[in-house]
Amino acid sequence: MINKDKLHEVLELYKKEFNERWTGERFKWKAVKWFQDNWDINAPDFAKMLDKVLDQSITCGLLTSRNNFPRGVIVELAAAAPEEVRSMFIGLFDETRDLVERISSFREQADILREKYAEKFGQHYQNENAITTYLWLRYPDKYYIYKYSEVRKVAEVLGADVTFSKGAYAENIRNFMKLYDELCDALKDEPEIADMVSSALDDECYPDPELKSLTIDVGFYISRYFGKGDSAIAEEEWFPTLSEYDPGFTKEQWLELLRDENIIGPVWGGLLAAFYGMGGEATCTQVAIKYNRPPFSVNSSSVQLAKRIHRKTNCPMYIGSDGKTVYFTLLFQGRGAGKDVDGTYVWRIRPELYDALTEFDIMRYDWLSGGEQKTAQKNEPVAENVNYWWLNANPKIWSFSQSAIGEVQSYTMYNNNGNKRRIFQNFLDAKPGDLVIGYESNPVKQIVATCIVVEGPDDKCLYIQKTGTLANPIDYATIKDCPELADMEYLVSPQGSLFKLTKSEYDFIRDLIIEENPTETGETIEKYSKSDFLNEVYMSDARYEDLVGVLRNKKNLILQGAPGVGKTFAARRLAWSMMGVKDESRIELVQFHQNYSYEDFVMGYKPEGEGFELKYGIFYRFCQKAAASPDKEFFFIIDEINRGNMSKIFGELLMLIEKDYRGTKATLAYNGLPFSVPKNLFIIGMMNTADRSIAMIDYALRRRFGFFDMGPGFDTKGFGDYQKKLKSELFDKVVNEIKQLNEDITKDKSLGKGFCVGHSYFCGQKSCTDNWLRAVVDYDILPMLREYWFDDDKKYISWENRLKGIFQG
Repeated sequence: MINKDKLHEVLELYKKEFNERWTGERFKWKAVKWFQDNWDINAPDFAKMLDKVLDQSITCGLLTSRNNFPRGVIVELAAAAPEEVRSMFIGLFDETRDLVERISSFREQADILREKYAEKFGQHYQNENAITTYLWLRYPDKYYIYKYSEVRKVAEVLGADVTFSKGAYAENIRNFMKLYDELCDALKDEPEIADMVSSALDDECYPDPELKSLTIDVGFYISRYFGKGDSAIAEEEWFPTLSEYDPGFTKEQWLELLRDENIIGPVWGGLLAAFYGMGGEATCTQVAIKYNRPPFSVNSSSVQLAKRIHRKTNCPMYIGSDGKTVYFTLLFQGRGAGKDVDGTYVWRIRPELYDALTEFDIMRYDWLSGGEQKTAQKNEPVAENVNYWWLNANPKIWSFSQSAIGEVQSYTMYNNNGNKRRIFQNFLDAKPGDLVIGYESNPVKQIVATCIVVEGPDDKCLYIQKTGTLANPIDYATIKDCPELADMEYLVSPQGSLFKLTKSEYDFIRDLIIEENPTETGETIEKYSKSDFLNEVYMSDARYEDLVGVLRNKKNLILQGAPGVGKTFAARRLAWSMMGVKDESRIELVQFHQNYSYEDFVMGYKPEGEGFELKYGIFYRFCQKAAASPDKEFFFIIDEINRGNMSKIFGELLMLIEKDYRGTKATLAYNGLPFSVPKNLFIIGMMNTADRSIAMIDYALRRRFGFFDMGPGFDTKGFGDYQKKLKSELFDKVVNEIKQLNEDITKDKSLGKGFCVGHSYFCGQKSCTDNWLRAVVDYDILPMLREYWFDDDKKYISWENRLKGIFQG
């Protein structure tokens, strides 16, 4: 229950300030009306329709904030994959499904698409805030916009008896709906406010008969304005508040970190000096304008510095409502910027850090000159025993990525004609102990390894030892676009083999490598055993042992069965059980379709600027990742494997995925370089046997895979235990009827056991309701039977009557 007295106090102020605020808030009602008038899920050009209904000029305050751009990314994803995104929205707007399930599914599908188009999108921004905005725009009489910090503030101010906790994703969403439904009901008892808003609405605004949009606005008002008056910005408006998060550093500890050049140094000192010189707070855009840098580099530099400090100190980090680390909060607090400010988000240096900066003389660093010191110390010799280098390797002659860790490679100081290599002095200056970034030149154009000089130079060679393989290589385009590396010797004049790196350049590249290739964090990964698998996947012990045996023997496995037998659900859990842990970093999931190609899967040339550039596909990159950790098992999962043209998708990999050829190198067509599929990688495909539209699987691929039939699990111990927990007589009757239905399907010569109804339609419930069970029958089972017996009305009607009749008795 909310505190009605407190709500009354809030609403009195809301009414007083409504007219002053209305001009800036009217867009919410306008956005709903615009969406309602233009939404068409069946639009021939779905991307164009989506771009229109989410018009930037109308929805920018809803779907573009805090350096997040959900609107722009979802529109671009729709342009790249219109049917996939259309399907995402169909699922999101399916009112027969659970709300949390729909939101989670939308995010998961966005993850899959972001990975597919990883070269274009760093992240997809489709969080619960954006997804509930879509829901509200579509069903404005039912939903509200969820924002963790906002709803938590509303609950606090109104003394609500619901709680919101970091990481409690599903519970937070449900409590949010409960709280706002109660607030909405209370507003309906305030006719003066409803009339006030109604009179302000015009023909471009949604009439808001259920006051859901008004509820959203009142919640926003409480979180942003209530109790703050006209004084300076309240502490509660900064995110996170000082009470919410404290990294635990005193001023003295910050000073110690600032003095450690292995942590701060000129580049990172320049970042802090930039904010300190602007009074301790500014937007990234303001800093970027002053220091002639792109705004994203200000953001990325702060993240890199925060990660350096965290690795050094293992200090606590702030975890957002989505369960991810929010790095900038180690150094700054943030808040929304005003309308007349360049940028969308203001960053303020944390108090203890700011006090330390005043004593440290941070302004000796100058970001305008790349972070170099401005004092006389700049020209003083630096005691440094290690040099840093960038080494180019021609992958057609010597491949860093194919070399084993610990392998030593001699690099000649003279070319084939006996002439000195370019920048010959660099070879003479190199010495044992120097650190090297290993880069493969055209056509790879990626940083693929870390190395160290172990010997030389002698009369002819320098000897380089590989110390690490990058599971996720760093593209040249990423390096080229970093302003911190603009003066790097290789980028200024790329002709040559061995190039100098400054310490700050080396550190920056190392941070990029670590960010894309994180090492073990020390966090415990949840264990997952065979018994866990059998508790979740309704399969017998013997069948599980067969399943694992087939996969280990063949390395490649296809789970085949009718819809609803839990193929995708089982595939991920099979991987977990074989690894012994729920390590998602060792699992990759893709879905084949008719337009999926070799270029998506392995490699191909794709537009880049005014030309084309060779891009590596998801399977190629995952193989590199698995090869970098040969002591661990990796799992590549392919949904709907028989929907793609598999000979076209796999190409020469048809041979390389075969068990007997694992680890064998073959030359790839596009780049002419050797490649192998590692022995520690398993492939799991899923195939729907009830889809009449799909041709038989390619024979060449069929003999390389083991095939495992998955049938309904109604008679397994796991399902029986689940059924008992529901304690529903109606559920028992439906299940018994489905078993008889499956017997009929199995005996049908035009169908067979591959078309049986799976158990997963009836899973995942903590309690059984008539409405849910009826929906499963009406919207899942019967439409499928209509397809099965499209030419036998008598049989279909008979089963329709039998299933629906259960609910009449």
